[in-house]
Amino acid sequence: MSKVTITGEIRGARPRRPAPKWRITSLEVLCAVLVLALVGQDWLVGVLDVPVLRTAATVFVAVCVQAMPFLVLGVLISGAIAAFVPASLLRRVLPRRTALAVPVAGMAGVALPGCECASVPVARRLMQQGVAPAVALSFLLAAPAVNPIVLVATAVAFKDAPMMVPARFVGSLLTAVVMGWLWTRFGKAEWIAERALRRLPDHDGTSRWAVFAETARHDLVQAGGFLVLGGLFAAVFNVVVPAAWLEALGGQVVFGVLVMALLAVVLALCSEADAFVAVSMSALPLLPRLVFLVVGPAVDVKLAALQAGAFGRGFAARFAPATFVVAIGCALVAGAVFL
Repeated sequence: MSKVTITGEIRGARPRRPAPKWRITSLEVLCAVLVLALVGQDWLVGVLDVPVLRTAATVFVAVCVQAMPFLVLGVLISGAIAAFVPASLLRRVLPRRTALAVPVAGMAGVALPGCECASVPVARRLMQQGVAPAVALSFLLAAPAVNPIVLVATAVAFKDAPMMVPARFVGSLLTAVVMGWLWTRFGKAEWIAERALRRLPDHDGTSRWAVFAETARHDLVQAGGFLVLGGLFAAVFNVVVPAAWLEALGGQVVFGVLVMALLAVVLALCSEADAFVAVSMSALPLLPRLVFLVVGPAVDVKLAALQAGAFGRGFAARFAPATFVVAIGCALVAGAVFL
């Protein structure tokens, strides 16, 4: 017979699980905001019906609506690759010599699209499967920048400047290859955290469809948030920054290049949507906007944090500044050839 403790519980019985506590998540907040907006729509229309806000709202909606199809397509393909394409495939097709494997890995970014967030764990996985770090890093930089989704989005955004597409492709690919070669020559294994090089099994038993759904959901939520932030920035940029400032910035090419490069680092936009933000800055010349498009997918505050978490802070402290300088130089070279 089971004994009853002082608290009244039966010894040996399975303890009761506490009832789950209801928490307010972003979904509940969004629903509440939508309900309040519907209830007070007449008041909102009266308050927000001013020319400046109408212009900002038009720019914001235009950026989001144009970019969303490419963003959705990109995360679906990224999820399919994570679920159904083994990372070891790239290792099997790469040349044995690292110097030759680096450009091949860069070109592999054309066939294996993904956002910046997805490229970091993929590169880490490649290292854990024995791929040379220089090759994995070249793929990390190329995949978010030279894949067909990004190039088609750039072509749609810059339909009046078609040469921006080959300029962005060459500038981004050159950045990936140069950084791979630089790591081959100067990189040291001790700069990368040990956890990034530890071998892992190819499969953990998770369903491929579950991996696909989770990867697509994660990328869409994360990239969609950055798209909204980019749309807000474009809207504020167009109504707050005087046109005279942009014209003055356009006359100072060197200063404009540096400003746009720093903006790309700070804004941390998704590569599948940044072209629609760049095209909205129509008062700037094409060259500073090309620098914005090449630097953004290669180095920004979000990527630096992800790289520090995946490869160690020592790696990120060396890799991010070097990538910033190389990306600007490669964008200028591509711009001089194509623009």
